[in-house]
Amino acid sequence: MTASAPTPPTTPDNSESLAGLRVQIDSLDQRLLSLLNERAHVAELVGEVKKREGTPFFRPDRVAAVIDKMQKSNGGPLKDLHVAAIWREIMSACLALESPQRVAVLGPEGTFCEQAAIEYFGGAADLIYCASFDEVFHATAAGSAQYGVVGVENSTEGVVTRSLDLFLHSPTHVVGEVSLLVRHHLMRSSNSLEGVEAVLAHPQALAQCQTWLSKHLPNAERRAVSSNAEGARLAATNPAWAALAGERAATRFGLHIVAHAIQDDSYNRTRFSVICLPQTLAMPPASGKDCTSLIVSVPNRPGAVHDLLVPLKANNVSMTRFESRPARTGQWEYYFYIDLDGHPSQPNVAAALAELRGLCAFYKVLGAYPIKA
Repeated sequence: MTASAPTPPTTPDNSESLAGLRVQIDSLDQRLLSLLNERAHVAELVGEVKKREGTPFFRPDRVAAVIDKMQKSNGGPLKDLHVAAIWREIMSACLALESPQRVAVLGPEGTFCEQAAIEYFGGAADLIYCASFDEVFHATAAGSAQYGVVGVENSTEGVVTRSLDLFLHSPTHVVGEVSLLVRHHLMRSSNSLEGVEAVLAHPQALAQCQTWLSKHLPNAERRAVSSNAEGARLAATNPAWAALAGERAATRFGLHIVAHAIQDDSYNRTRFSVICLPQTLAMPPASGKDCTSLIVSVPNRPGAVHDLLVPLKANNVSMTRFESRPARTGQWEYYFYIDLDGHPSQPNVAAALAELRGLCAFYKVLGAYPIKA
């Protein structure tokens, strides 16, 4: 049932009413602060119980359930999107009192990977900045970070091949995903396009903006760096350099945005996977809208790839992604990265996976996790 909307304050009819309304807001702020601290105190008690029981501190399914409940009871005028953002931050701040979550991301500050981590874990997470996705995987597998966030696919340029390769032998599994609408801005130390000699960015960002760059900066060198934020950091050191990055990077490194949203595809999204060791967080329970990711390989014989699809069709399981990567054996063998619609706890998905495993020379479930509808 949707809660009734709060009674709005009386509409002011003169300038003196504004002061009265501000007094109301100040009073409400104090009440909110008192309630938030009361909630935080209860969260600390929850943390003590979790320590005794040895249960995970961070439960993304619990966060999602609380946010969904608050949105359903929201009577406005706040929008559901903003209610979700507010409660995610409240829960993140309370969780930090129980046990701060260490999350490895691609650095430096200002990357889209950082933004994805904040969207998933909230702003109170303890972010560990890494120079590459290799380091993110290593930090998460070694335990110096409890979780990691890595880019896996862009809607324009396709998969992030290095991430796929790293998944192959990593002991981590996927417990969640974040999909970001990515806007690449051209930024530099001066507020002009004149005199740009080089544009620095991650290779995928350079590819996603190649049409604009060819038209407006045809003579500028395109220089690949480890991340867009690293490009922004470097651009701040040389007035002849520009970077492609998001607004967070421009703010972090004090750069002017001289051209907004120059990516070739206006609907440019990047998927990020949230990874951890199974002992940190087990496979999330089914949410009703889930993805199961796996890596398989099959013997190099005629019809082998076709045979992979038979169990999926027979059990009415939809495949939402199919990517191949060379196995590097010199024998023209491949690993196949597959996303399935559903969760292994569903009987038809379980049956399909069991049949699929019997056909494979290599079989690894990367994880099953909820996705946004």
